[in-house]
Amino acid sequence: MDLDREFKLDPDISYLNHAAVAPWPARATDAVARFARENAERGAQHYPRWMEVEGQLRENLAQLLNAPSADDIALVKNTSEALSFVAYGLSWSPGDEIIISDQEFPSNSIVWESLADQGVKVRKVSLNGPDCEADIIAAFNERTRLLSISSVQYGTGLRVDLERLGQACRDANVLFCVDAIQSLGALPMDVQAAQIDFTMADGHKWLLGPEGLGVFYVRPELRDQLRLSEYGWHMVDKRGNFDQKSWRIAPSAVRFECGSPNSLAAHALEASTALLLEYGMDRVQAQLFNKVDVLAEALRQIPKLEILSPLDERRRSGILTFRIDGQDSQDLYKALMDERVICANRGGGVRFSPHFYTTESMMGQAVTRLRKRLGTR
Repeated sequence: MDLDREFKLDPDISYLNHAAVAPWPARATDAVARFARENAERGAQHYPRWMEVEGQLRENLAQLLNAPSADDIALVKNTSEALSFVAYGLSWSPGDEIIISDQEFPSNSIVWESLADQGVKVRKVSLNGPDCEADIIAAFNERTRLLSISSVQYGTGLRVDLERLGQACRDANVLFCVDAIQSLGALPMDVQAAQIDFTMADGHKWLLGPEGLGVFYVRPELRDQLRLSEYGWHMVDKRGNFDQKSWRIAPSAVRFECGSPNSLAAHALEASTALLLEYGMDRVQAQLFNKVDVLAEALRQIPKLEILSPLDERRRSGILTFRIDGQDSQDLYKALMDERVICANRGGGVRFSPHFYTTESMMGQAVTRLRKRLGTR
């Protein structure tokens, strides 16, 4: 695979922001351009072929998650929508408890806190201890109904042991929900090995796709336990038969897709996920960790700089957050953006997030511009 051909970033920028919004590979750009031209010239003449692309996207996402089948994959607008399908699809009783961590992105806290009027309590467990999985498991009690956790925390990049948590949930009869937006496309994932009940992710971060399209996986045995909140022509069985006088909910995860699909985004995301599968997720992870190591070593040479992200094998991810003593992180972030270092202000510091294709020259350019901002050599 020619990564230089696939990723054509302007050489004047240092793009280290895949944990926010990723650039598209060339094949995704080309797929959208072809789709747009076809729309302009032929309209929906080849609509069945668009559905074939959507079907292949489901297959790609099923492979990336190691889901039992593409039938377990729903294409949703975003992670928040999928989390809402879980929160408002399950039946709750007053006194039920949901456990989350104290580092979650708002999407994975607001939705659960919104259940307060049903008598549902949310408890936050600190991830700062030496064994955060043990602390989470110790928080289980007879009222615990669900654990919802990010596979990788958006601020510091802390990665949790999903298999350990999944087994604990199964042993305690607790539902296991995983927000995978900061790991899917960056790290290998196996919903079966981790015994995950629900997982979701957007396509616009590590999956290298567009905003407005994401994935929602539900363990097949639990699909019927989620009460639907959206209805339309697309989520029924035999959806192409518009003359049927009665209908039933689609047996597959398509039931969570109420209306017309986002075909344009599907063409882009199918192409980008195909790239990841072609390259191989084990190889993606290895290359990504190498990039993070190189970047971390360069940052360590800067006086008064503290790396906030874990770098040990069990906890690391593609996120590298740092702060500099005496520097306001928000001001530093703004200055770096002005210097065309594309990053974020998260987790108490400046967050860098390269991907597997990021070049060492691009990372070196970012560190050089950071040093220039700080007045160091």
